[in-house]
Amino acid sequence: MAIGERIHHFRLLRGFTQKYLGQQLGFGESQADVRIAQYEKGARSPKENYLNALADIFDVSPHALAVPDIDSYVGLMHTLFTLEDLYGLHIGEIDGELCLRLDKSKGTTYLSMFDMFHAWQEQAEKLKSGEITKEEYDQWRYNYPKTAK
Repeated sequence: MAIGERIHHFRLLRGFTQKYLGQQLGFGESQADVRIAQYEKGARSPKENYLNALADIFDVSPHALAVPDIDSYVGLMHTLFTLEDLYGLHIGEIDGELCLRLDKSKGTTYLSMFDMFHAWQEQAEKLKSGEITKEEYDQWRYNYPKTAK
């Protein structure tokens, strides 16, 4: 999810109008909503000082607004949090082990995600049982959904 989409998400979550948010950032009344609309549509990206100010206004970490760097643990966590927001992916516990689960109340999102996760789980089981090689498993993953069956 791009920065603009995250700004939009948190703005709606907090019940702010574009004009109100822009004014909180210090933009004049005539430009406040225009600038936020530009951010949300991806026409402009907020500079670091505005990104930090937005994070303060929303009472979130700047990591929650930025495009996550999944090569870091913090970035990976914020990616998972975004998946929770968008697709209803939740963390839980089964038999003392942490697990990720889909929220059935998400309707068609749940069904689509279930189908994709199920395909992934099938391939992982084939790898685990020796039915396919690691190379075949990687080939499936790196070409998904082209090779999905």
